[in-house]
Amino acid sequence: MTATIAAIYRHPVKGLSPESLKEAQLKAGMGLANDRRYALARASTIFDPQNPQWMPKDKFWMLRRDEKLATLETGFDDRSCALTVLRDGKQVARGDLSTPVGKAMIEDFFAAYLKAEARDKPKLVEMPTGRMFSDHKNPVLSIINKASLVDLQRITKEDIDPRRFRGNLLIEGLDPWEEFTWLGRTIKVGGAELEVTAIIDRCAAINVNPDSGVRDMNLVKALRTGFGHVNMGVYARVASAALIRVGDEVKAGS
Repeated sequence: MTATIAAIYRHPVKGLSPESLKEAQLKAGMGLANDRRYALARASTIFDPQNPQWMPKDKFWMLRRDEKLATLETGFDDRSCALTVLRDGKQVARGDLSTPVGKAMIEDFFAAYLKAEARDKPKLVEMPTGRMFSDHKNPVLSIINKASLVDLQRITKEDIDPRRFRGNLLIEGLDPWEEFTWLGRTIKVGGAELEVTAIIDRCAAINVNPDSGVRDMNLVKALRTGFGHVNMGVYARVASAALIRVGDEVKAGS
């Protein structure tokens, strides 16, 4: 069976909702354009945009600890840099992230929504072009194998929304857990070449329902019980640039 891209997602703001894409232009050594470009930093987090450094996820507001974020839907406009926040389909905030006023509007909304105390008010921070607020130290794509999710559903006896794993590429047509055999190898996705660099270990963020914000499954426990690990998906570095589209073929190389 031919493996193909079933879905492409990006997350313009770390910890907030994904956006579904039909296509994406990949560039060597970079993640998806505007993926994890922004993050809501904790007030105690020191971030220097002139000398950006990788930071662990606990420096930011995120689903592992702040599941209420999942009840919001966000959309980012690449041209205007406007972030729109929806709740139950209704706009509740909008701000131009290229301006101090726009950023302040978004920060004020999240401070109120998260009921953050003044000393822990969220700060909207931005990575320069070519960098991202990934859980990986280098710009990468995260790849999820749909068949591995189906195998996990065999353990949970419930459907699992792939958005829980916040991947960039959802691949169908593979054997369960075949993606783990890609470690250290190059794969072809459409016309692009990706170097698979790491297997992704998972935290409690995957237990959060991406629509309701409720911790309604213990997928970390299910992975450990069913398979003896807490892994789902792989990270890959873009080695050669190309435009990729949903439906493109995925092939494992050497």
